[in-house]
Amino acid sequence: MKQIVQNLKSGDLEVLDVPCPAAGAGQLLIQTRASLISAGTERSVVEFGQASYLDKARQNPERVKQVLERIRSDGLLPTLELVFAKLDEPMPLGYCNAGEVIQVGAGVTGYKVGDRVASNGRHAEMVCRPINLCAKVPEGVPDDQATFAVLGSIALQGVRLIEPAIGERVAVFGLGLIGLVAVQILASSGAHVIGIDVDPARLKLAEAFGATTVNVAAGSDPVAAGIAFSRGQGVDAVLVTASAKNDSIIHQAAQMSRKRGRIVLVGVVNLDMQRADFYEKELKFQVSCSYGPGRYDPKYEEGGVDYPLPFVRWTEQRNMEAILELIAASRLNVEPLITTRIPHSESVRAYDLLANDRTQLGIVLEYPRVAPQLEQVVRNTPSKNGHAALPTTTSTGAAAGSGGAIAAPSTGKMVAGFIGAGTFCKIRLLPPLRKRGVRMVSIASATGVTAALAAHKFGIETSTTDYRQVLGDAAINTVFITTQHDTHVRFATAALEAGKHVFLEKPAATTRAGLDELRAVAERHPGQQLLVGFNRRFSPHARTVRRLVAGRSQPLTLTCLVNAGYLPMSHWAQDPIKGGGRIIGEGCHFVDLLRYIVDRPIVAVTATQLGDAPGVESREDKMLINLEFADGSLGSIQYLANGHRSFCKERLEVFSEGRILALDNFRRLVGYGFANFKKQNLWSQDKGRDAELDDFIAAVTKGGPPVMPPAEIWNVTEATFAAVESAASGRRVEVGS
Repeated sequence: MKQIVQNLKSGDLEVLDVPCPAAGAGQLLIQTRASLISAGTERSVVEFGQASYLDKARQNPERVKQVLERIRSDGLLPTLELVFAKLDEPMPLGYCNAGEVIQVGAGVTGYKVGDRVASNGRHAEMVCRPINLCAKVPEGVPDDQATFAVLGSIALQGVRLIEPAIGERVAVFGLGLIGLVAVQILASSGAHVIGIDVDPARLKLAEAFGATTVNVAAGSDPVAAGIAFSRGQGVDAVLVTASAKNDSIIHQAAQMSRKRGRIVLVGVVNLDMQRADFYEKELKFQVSCSYGPGRYDPKYEEGGVDYPLPFVRWTEQRNMEAILELIAASRLNVEPLITTRIPHSESVRAYDLLANDRTQLGIVLEYPRVAPQLEQVVRNTPSKNGHAALPTTTSTGAAAGSGGAIAAPSTGKMVAGFIGAGTFCKIRLLPPLRKRGVRMVSIASATGVTAALAAHKFGIETSTTDYRQVLGDAAINTVFITTQHDTHVRFATAALEAGKHVFLEKPAATTRAGLDELRAVAERHPGQQLLVGFNRRFSPHARTVRRLVAGRSQPLTLTCLVNAGYLPMSHWAQDPIKGGGRIIGEGCHFVDLLRYIVDRPIVAVTATQLGDAPGVESREDKMLINLEFADGSLGSIQYLANGHRSFCKERLEVFSEGRILALDNFRRLVGYGFANFKKQNLWSQDKGRDAELDDFIAAVTKGGPPVMPPAEIWNVTEATFAAVESAASGRRVEVGS
């Protein structure tokens, strides 16, 4: 299928062939009939991508601050590498889609194949969306008009927050698509509307929808016009749907408002507000959040957990349904808002038109009415520069070799496949593997577009939305798994059973049952490498520390400070099911680091987490973990998410027989009391990722013992489970070897 993406670094737009996704649990697979390019929102996104690095920085001062802090802690080169890799990540465009359901995922009720639906899907021939982000299109509503469901919901949510009453006087600043939809909704509600803009054509449309208008470009004073429109009393409410880089609109909105009036911001404007404007009139100001309640709530949007209607009458899905019903009843007229229709295959031309013609409002992309193409594999032809050429879709059957275990792979050149195409894979794995000449055959991701983009950039031969294609490819002897944590065991066991070596990004498992399953499968395949991504043990500093304390005659005492940084509870890594929580999902790195240095099993764990107190969002990611080792060594990990980013992120101190080793951020190691060691400094941070890959490649190609002894994987993972259990129960928890 075809999908349009933009490269944020260069600003270039491309229509690419990507593998078709499949409807997962709680999802609908939709064949797109039409999608809407929003002149305001998408123009700003495209213009940002086409801006210079300096302009990008000026538009994101907070991000620049974060980059500078990271440079201080991690060093210049690693930070710049990460920043440029992020910018080089192509971004799918679009959020207003209408089409026909062709697959219904497990657990979905109320929808069937053949239903027409609107969704926040991208500009792609096929989109896969959760049911709470879809709404049925009523009979009589054309596909092109149905694309306004999402954009119209943004306007509707702003109007709901204003709570207009019949007869009230309401001003709308900005008459783009959202503003013009809002004008019609307000007029339908019985309010008197005044629209303010600089574009004569948009002002004329607003007048046709029943609004009084003010042309600021012609010199009209919006404040005076608003006061006059409200008969000298001041308007009851102001809806700001404009985009501006100054604070004049909010100031004008406050000046034209009556005492105790309401101002709701839907657009993007500077919020350097003047206190006197709001203090003297006791004005109410609120920012509207996109489509409505449920937006950015992963349990609602991705998990399909609806808010109960008696308590949350209008969710984002119900707002979409309301917009479609208004269109069906001819109470919302979006036809005049469509300025251009262009075939989806010519999407780049549509965006050129958007950039060069400021009169454009709604550009509708039209899609061919053909039988759905559900191919889940795209094959790339390598180009002369080593990248893959533009991909072409090929049809494939069921994955080969998926019916049972396959003999362990023989030694020889590594041939890699990938399950997961997220940021870690594209930044930390694919560039160094390509540099090392590893043949990369296939990459899988659920959406397809991330896999296709990775394949295109790094010269991977095929991309797919079916991970079984990776496991069933006889040419592949090694699988890299970088998916969401709760899927690690499922994919790793399947890869081992398929006869592949496995690189599994941490953690090994998120539950004891999962760990037991992985352990049992790994023990049945002792000839295959299973490496969990505990990369810090491979760093040059960690190896030096272990070497320096290896000949000790007494136990060690170790302290590890982790300035983990804040992560909102809405992030999947904080979810105990999806991510396992931060200790199991990330704290495992530091448990493994101490386990590696001591070189003895962890036998018991005692942990304490931050106390329950008002304002404490999360307790588990502020934890003190004490490890007891088989030789009597003691390790202490302070995993803290309530620090400042500018402070050292990771610090390790090792006390041994009157000597001390101090490691700061994997850049500077200093020894105290060692006869033949003083310091080991690096120009940039090295957390061991390159050495980890080198050792893994060598083990796959030449054979030999496991890069990471399986007993250590199980011991470390068990210790993270014990830490969480101990912190919750307040007792010491013993750990199996």
